[in-house]
Amino acid sequence: MLVNLQEILDIAEQENYGIAAFNVPTFENLAAAIKVSEKYNKPIIIQHAQVHEDAMPLELIGPAMVALAKQASTPICVHLDHGEDINHIEKALKLGFTSVMIDGSSLPFEENVKITKEGVELAKQYNAGVEAEIGMMGGDEGSKEGASDFSEEFYTDPQEAGEFVKATGITGLAASFGTVHGFYASEPKLDYDRLEEIAKETQLPIVMHGGSGLTEAEYKKVIELGVRKINYYSYSAKTGLDAAINTINTKNPQLYHEVVVDVIDAITEDYSKIIEIFYNVN
Repeated sequence: MLVNLQEILDIAEQENYGIAAFNVPTFENLAAAIKVSEKYNKPIIIQHAQVHEDAMPLELIGPAMVALAKQASTPICVHLDHGEDINHIEKALKLGFTSVMIDGSSLPFEENVKITKEGVELAKQYNAGVEAEIGMMGGDEGSKEGASDFSEEFYTDPQEAGEFVKATGITGLAASFGTVHGFYASEPKLDYDRLEEIAKETQLPIVMHGGSGLTEAEYKKVIELGVRKINYYSYSAKTGLDAAINTINTKNPQLYHEVVVDVIDAITEDYSKIIEIFYNVN
């Protein structure tokens, strides 16, 4: 069933777990995400990042995301990740997306507030939620290079985050406290004290970007401290690639769909491990 961001974050808060937010720039990712949601009977978020437009345009994958969310037996929120401009956000909302991220994190504080408020007012017309970011994340989801520790000067300031939330009326806040987009070139060092203070100052569900590649203990700790949405993509995408290479090298497939089947199975297995951790499935 299709739900909005507020509804799915309310579930996460009531159940005290982190919602898995899977980026699905291919149908293989999308099929696997829906499959694990229904297998474990857990709500999830499926999302499309603007940075993936070259790989899969919103106009193609978006309607499929909305349609599959509507027919699913579990609550599913359809989210635009890292929306870079209002026009792209409006396009997603018109397609039926129930959540959008307006990413003004690289802008000065007042400009970030201004564009975020514009996004909030637009989303209200569609009964959709809004995620925004204060502070900056290291790394790049579109990069093949590993990311190292990001400078703490770009981490989210808790007091500034509190001011930002009050000024914008957003649904969830993406915060920077030590994770990075893409692959980790070195072991991440998460600032748990900062995260706890951000949650306290904002009184809002916290979104963790760069959710791939952490340990089970790290996932559970950030959830304990108020993270309610965890973005997960890079490591599942690598799992899918590894499965495709293995199938080509070992099975000598004659048709593309033979590879696709193994890729979906591999990503589904990877997603299943994530679901079991985020939702504390025994």
